[in-house]
Amino acid sequence: MFYFLIILLVSMDQGIKWLIDKNFMPGESLPVIDGIFHLTYIRNTGAGFGLFAGKQRFLIIITIIILISLIIYRYKNGKSLLRDAALVFLFAGALGNLLDRVRLSYVIDYLDFRVWPVFNLADILINIGAGLLIISIWKSEGDTYEGE
Repeated sequence: MFYFLIILLVSMDQGIKWLIDKNFMPGESLPVIDGIFHLTYIRNTGAGFGLFAGKQRFLIIITIIILISLIIYRYKNGKSLLRDAALVFLFAGALGNLLDRVRLSYVIDYLDFRVWPVFNLADILINIGAGLLIISIWKSEGDTYEGE
């Protein structure tokens, strides 16, 4: 189920990015809720907030290291539904953006709330996964110290 969910989420991410790429020109924006939420096609050559722009090789290597680390982390720790959910989201998000970087040399971003840099589904997955992982670690640490 773990890998099936990753494949499902990566497929959703890549499918939406494909639709954006086929129906928008880079820089083109379509208001969904005018002034609040737009679909805006951005080719991001960096990481979050445009950091490391143009450093694709570095970002690819870092992402591969993170993906390997997530798999090792999963198998070195005991079973936890919350931790596995976190890792599914983190892995799917990182893999979705990695596929763009390898295939296109940029990441397709399209969710534009006008008060934040444009982002995509993979970015949302990474943030959800990070939040769940923090909660998972916090809960497991609480269990560890409960008996002391």
